[in-house]
Amino acid sequence: MRDALVAAAFRLFLERGYEQTTVDDIVALAGVGRRSFFRYFPSKEDVVFPDHERCLADMTAFLAASGDRHEPVRRVCDAARLVLLMYAENPSFSVQRYRLTKQVPGLRAYELSVVWRYERALAEYLRGRFTGRTHGTLHADVIAAAVVAAHNNALRSWLRSDGRGDATATVDHALGFVQSAFGAPPAPAPAPAFAAVSPAAEHPEDVVVVVARRGTPLWRVVREIETTLEPDRTRGD
Repeated sequence: MRDALVAAAFRLFLERGYEQTTVDDIVALAGVGRRSFFRYFPSKEDVVFPDHERCLADMTAFLAASGDRHEPVRRVCDAARLVLLMYAENPSFSVQRYRLTKQVPGLRAYELSVVWRYERALAEYLRGRFTGRTHGTLHADVIAAAVVAAHNNALRSWLRSDGRGDATATVDHALGFVQSAFGAPPAPAPAPAFAAVSPAAEHPEDVVVVVARRGTPLWRVVREIETTLEPDRTRGD
């Protein structure tokens, strides 16, 4: 029923225009009553954005499930990708909605209110993670705004291309700027168990230095020394 109402609404929007289409027109084409329409959508504007409430609920649940092990900036970037997935599920519908929203000022205003709710959800999560930091609230709000701006810039670029190309790669590239500007640097790669350096070729004193992790078995250290010295042994040194 919900999908039928959305399909009927967009068919009429494309044929007649958004302003010229009424709720009565939509329910007549869908073959249902007005009560059925308002059971799913509070207003005509809501039928244009049928999945945002579900997506916002998914984002809120995703952030609520976060733990201390999650790097905060990376976490909000991942939360923003949930919105991308919603658009990418049905590219043709998303492109139609984008075009319609550009034409109707009331829909643009409605969309801005939806975007603000996403931004608020991200900011609230970050505020909780930044509690006790100097300017923590400001930091959280700035990052949330940056995530939304980067995501929307990339998303609209994809929609303007009629949904062609890799939307995920486009959004990932944009969110990468946010991560590099505000996120924690990636953890360094773990050091090898040991490393041996023989400066014999450069230094006549023929010194071998072995660096090993604490707890490395002695036999492995000895084997590494032997392997490093082996070329010298073959020369009779």
